[in-house]
Amino acid sequence: MFLWDKADDKLREECGVFGISGHKEAAAVTALGLHALQHRGQEAAGIVSWDGKHFHSERRIGLVSDHFTKKPIIERMQGQMAMGHVRYSTTGEPALRNVQPLFADLSIGGFAIAHNGNLTNALRLRNELVQSGAIFQSTSDTEVLLQLIAQSKSNGVINRFVDALKQIDGAYALVALTDDKLIGARDPLGIRPLILGKLENQFILSSETCALDIIGAKFVREIENGEVVVISGENIESIKPFPETKKRPCIFEYIYFARPDSVFGEKSVYECRKKFGHELASEAPCSADVVIPVPDSGVPAALGYAEAAGLPFELGIIRNHYFGRTFIEPQQSTRDFGVKLKHNINRHAVRGKKVVLIDDSIVRGTTSVKIVELMRQAGAQEVHMKIASPPIKYPDFYGIDTPEKAQLLASLKSEEEMAAYIGADSLSFLSVDGLYRAMGYEKGRDDDNPAFTDHCFTGDYPTPLEDNNIAWLFETSQLSVRNEN
Repeated sequence: MFLWDKADDKLREECGVFGISGHKEAAAVTALGLHALQHRGQEAAGIVSWDGKHFHSERRIGLVSDHFTKKPIIERMQGQMAMGHVRYSTTGEPALRNVQPLFADLSIGGFAIAHNGNLTNALRLRNELVQSGAIFQSTSDTEVLLQLIAQSKSNGVINRFVDALKQIDGAYALVALTDDKLIGARDPLGIRPLILGKLENQFILSSETCALDIIGAKFVREIENGEVVVISGENIESIKPFPETKKRPCIFEYIYFARPDSVFGEKSVYECRKKFGHELASEAPCSADVVIPVPDSGVPAALGYAEAAGLPFELGIIRNHYFGRTFIEPQQSTRDFGVKLKHNINRHAVRGKKVVLIDDSIVRGTTSVKIVELMRQAGAQEVHMKIASPPIKYPDFYGIDTPEKAQLLASLKSEEEMAAYIGADSLSFLSVDGLYRAMGYEKGRDDDNPAFTDHCFTGDYPTPLEDNNIAWLFETSQLSVRNEN
């Protein structure tokens, strides 16, 4: 099921994954890797390790630093193999039973799995599995994979794993752990990211390269689309169980989700975001005094815009990085309380000026309304909003938490109507072709052969959306327990 935080009008990624094989402090290294991936999910975290005799599992609601910096927890996580997961829920409610990695004792031995992405036929598969006698302990689509592996008639853990992969649709980057193997897999289109690294002689799987940097590991390569890698000690095997297909990674990794210091497809995320700003300045020039980013994701694009437009760059909005997910709201009515907790206007940089305000995206528009109003209150003469991505007109079903189409502002209003709604003097978006040009495709998007998964802008979904029937979801009996605490 899809959950949307109306108080925070931002896209959310489902999670990040990390695994390491052959390190004497595997759990501690995994905790460090997950800390570097914390931006991909702040709801929950978990680690599973194998000590040669037993699996050890720790799953917690909250941040990595809330739990996995505590010595007693790490000391319990013995072993030279470990994997972990940080989560923001898009499928399955935010409860401990859905925190990953999920673990099960199967006939082939213990098996732990963690998943970044979203399966688009999980509901149908779940229904079939329940009808055949399967008992589910969570509402996460990841458990569907566990059940498929458990019921597979193939011989050996890898054959069973591949058998399960051939039955699922959607987007996934998977890390799994057995008693002698660390396994990674990426969906046939490579929508969700997964990379291979190495720390001395130990192989690492991670959602992003930034997690390698924190532990001093080296980048080896990206796991290819449709590839399964099996790591046993210092050996690694590559399996290609799917027909060869051109990859289509998610463009939002470059726009918003990935940390700016990560690298995908030999492209620096930071440099890509600056180029979005360059292209936006070319497409949507503006007579203004200063360029101001909406922090933090708007900063690189704002730098690029200012650079290309020859305008000064200023930190006109200061973000409170210690804002938590919960807070005590005053009894009296305080307008824009939530936004003000996270953002404060630097009046000196704004007062009396024509401002170009740069953000990475507009979803429902609620935060943009409040930011523009705060700019006005701080004395801005004009506020021109520029968005370093195309309008988001379609929902995502591949692991990005988006509202339904009827709640996406760009699907309801024209640019002029959106500008009036958020209170800006003008509003401009980067075009789809401009986005592609910034990514190095001079002719823009090839509609017959697009290089990226970009359905939120174009409506071009690259896989079947079998479960895209909300009425059926709520009618499904095995999802009747819906505790959303």
